[in-house]
Amino acid sequence: MVQPRRASNPIRSDNLTIAVHKLGGKFSRELGISLAGGRSAEIFKWFLASVLFGARISETIAVRTYSEFKKEALLDPRRIVARGWDGLVKVLDAGGYVRYDFKTATKLLDVCSALVKDYKGDLNALHAAAADTADLEARLRGLGKGIGDVTVNIFLRELRGVWSKAEPLPSDLVLKAATDLGLFRRAKQDRRNALALLKERWAAEGNRPQEFADFEAALLRWGLALRRERSRRARSS
Repeated sequence: MVQPRRASNPIRSDNLTIAVHKLGGKFSRELGISLAGGRSAEIFKWFLASVLFGARISETIAVRTYSEFKKEALLDPRRIVARGWDGLVKVLDAGGYVRYDFKTATKLLDVCSALVKDYKGDLNALHAAAADTADLEARLRGLGKGIGDVTVNIFLRELRGVWSKAEPLPSDLVLKAATDLGLFRRAKQDRRNALALLKERWAAEGNRPQEFADFEAALLRWGLALRRERSRRARSS
């Protein structure tokens, strides 16, 4: 995955499309997941990846662990339930997800069981049942313990333009990146207002609303780069 160096501001050209190209867009695309068509199978793949990304574990390990689930053909909620707790722990360990293997195996079993029971294993059915954005987020959290705000935000961020009710507020990392890159005039922004401003900036350059998720993902990548830089400075000081 792209790891931009702090020294190079990708928006100095005032072209957000170029910035997305430099930093990289949706994380789902890098995993070979195509969300554009709204297919249930692809959406579940991204949900699984979002659960893995949601823990305090490195991006590299999360990607490697997702690849193990793919290799084992465990990209369907019913297959995950059928594999059982011991089998899931083995897959998680094979991907290097050792620190959270027991907890994540339990979480995946609970969440996939609830998804099958309440929505016939189809996240599109969950979206259809939701009354609005807030209800959608509540239903996702309600699938099981451990599906918190971070995981929900990761998941829904890349479904903007695919699901009509997927409108999560920008994360701290996205806001910090936007401020660092000069997209906001003041450092602190109301999240809802910040989202509106970012969408306006994206549209002002003639970009399609359906591709805003790529811009948001690029900002997240810049935010991650800033955090890595801070960590390096803290270790060296």
